[in-house]
Amino acid sequence: MVSSVPRLVIAAPSSGSGKTTVATGLMAALSARGFAVSPHKVGPDYIDPGYHSLATGRVGRNLDAYLCGPELVAPLFAHGARGCDVAVVEGVMGLYDGAAGEGELASTAQVAKLLRAPVVLVVDASSQSRSVAALVHGFVSWDPEVRVGGVILNKVASDRHEGLLREALESVGVPVLGVLRRAAQVETPSRHLGLVPVAERGSVAVEAVSAMAAQVASGCDLSALVALARSAGALPCAAWDAGEALDAGEALVSSPPPPLPVPSLGAVPPDPLSALDGPRPQTPDGLDGAGRAVRVAVAGGSAFTFSYAEHAELLTAAGAEVVGFDPLRDEELPEGTAGLVIGGGFPEVYASELSANESLRKAVAELALSGAPVAAECAGLLYLCRELDGLPMCGVLDASARMSERLTLGYRDAVAVGDSALAAAGTRMRGHEFHRTVVEPGAGARPAWGMRAPERRVEGFVQRGVHASYLHTHWASEPGVARRFVERCRTS
Repeated sequence: MVSSVPRLVIAAPSSGSGKTTVATGLMAALSARGFAVSPHKVGPDYIDPGYHSLATGRVGRNLDAYLCGPELVAPLFAHGARGCDVAVVEGVMGLYDGAAGEGELASTAQVAKLLRAPVVLVVDASSQSRSVAALVHGFVSWDPEVRVGGVILNKVASDRHEGLLREALESVGVPVLGVLRRAAQVETPSRHLGLVPVAERGSVAVEAVSAMAAQVASGCDLSALVALARSAGALPCAAWDAGEALDAGEALVSSPPPPLPVPSLGAVPPDPLSALDGPRPQTPDGLDGAGRAVRVAVAGGSAFTFSYAEHAELLTAAGAEVVGFDPLRDEELPEGTAGLVIGGGFPEVYASELSANESLRKAVAELALSGAPVAAECAGLLYLCRELDGLPMCGVLDASARMSERLTLGYRDAVAVGDSALAAAGTRMRGHEFHRTVVEPGAGARPAWGMRAPERRVEGFVQRGVHASYLHTHWASEPGVARRFVERCRTS
């Protein structure tokens, strides 16, 4: 199959150059002109896709070659972009920056090549004039397979400054597709983990996106940008499909290889990370998606805004009825909840409100005590702890959580060190950590994952049906975890 959706990638020489403003503003400006815009974000970031969704009215989707593998980047793109007129992909960090020590893996440049998409380079020109030509020339010539189709100059001080920049760039042969003035910059508030999510800003976020759209529409050549996107040509790949992904995972285990040596349930091996050095195990078996649907409650609202759209799609394809709830407002879990998914977010910001909702905390604890499957990542882990910064949480885990001055950030290669409702022992997954909190476990805790880098360690919790960890994972890379989770919901 072939995807012919016009597309372009918004990149930059470094973080802080204005990618989010340009990408979000472009999405909103094109949407306002009647285009059906498909929004995408390179890397694991959850926050920017929220602004993209607000700009386009469509689900913002991530394209991460580390979490999902390079082979899934184009299919996941085609899945999200199906039926759209144009796709805008916001890059991550600098154009050629990827996973530490992994070359181009997970970089914006790699994703652009995998999508056969032209790149628009957003350059912070606030402190340079003629030197901009050397900078752009370097990025254009570094990798001949990356096609830089144009430049948008950001933070330009005046007409005279713009003239100097344009004159310098004539020698490079890359067209200037936009100029954004320094005085017109749109402020997007940040805190300890980046931009404040859309769900927390309400109408203020709507106004911010509208301002970005106005800035891009007035300062950029939208017709030229659309023409560049249309020059991308055909992308030969089949669009990812949740049901087909589950079926493919089931086919892989029809003749499984010998299992990895793993510990028995409840035991931690002398070196639980040894499985990382062996062959990658196949996706564990699960149900076929037939039969009655089981209800899986997924936490949302302002405190839990981090989730990948494909998770809910996989749960649905595996036979679940996915129902959202807000731990800040709902006093009970959805009626008939058989399993619970609590993703990432900012529970530390809402610790008082979460703690005050004693009725829901009790309901979550009772569900976990019953043995029902509970999958929690990062913020979900904190919510399941006994306390967070001294305030009572759900008390599912014998652990205490607190804010820390230290930022933990980076990709991880992980192996499940024991069986759980989410993963069979020996299952390997790649994930991402991003938090400024510390969890101190009680005695006898069973870890969820073993990780190899940046240091060899175990992390997370497995008890009864609970799988809780700091690790953010993308289930499209291992669809069997969704099948396994739904099967446990059905049988627990």
